Amino acid sequence: MEPLTVPGSQDSLQKIRQYLTSATQEAGIEKRAYKLCLAVDEIATNIITHGYDEVGLKGNIYLEAKIDRESLAIVLEDTGIPYDPTTRETVTAETLRKLLEKKDLGGWGVYLAMEGVDEFKYERVGDRNRNILIVNRTKTSLMDNG
Repeated sequence: MEPLTVPGSQDSLQKIRQYLTSATQEAGIEKRAYKLCLAVDEIATNIITHGYDEVGLKGNIYLEAKIDRESLAIVLEDTGIPYDPTTRETVTAETLRKLLEKKDLGGWGVYLAMEGVDEFKYERVGDRNRNILIVNRTKTSLMDNG
């Protein structure tokens, strides 16, 4: 699929969702689309909110869907402040309990993103954050689309 570049603003989330819908259809993983879309939506929202808005920066979000025989990888890049979601504390039963007791809904994004995919990677490349979300394709989808 062709990459997609959108402004790092809340208005771009719908375009990101449309891109993901196309990618999951092309990869034949429609049954797993909801969790992947939720994961990407959470990461994109964090990029917009924490990487750009809160620190007074403007920038784009760069997306690319990479489909091969085994998986669909969604790569999100941004030029916001450096942030590695994989360094976030491990979620335990106690952490979940504390999140549930909070009055606001913040704090769930990274957890939901990592739980919604088979593999989550982060890299800092030059001035960019690169988040890679990978969903494995099933044997059925390989036969249908492989």
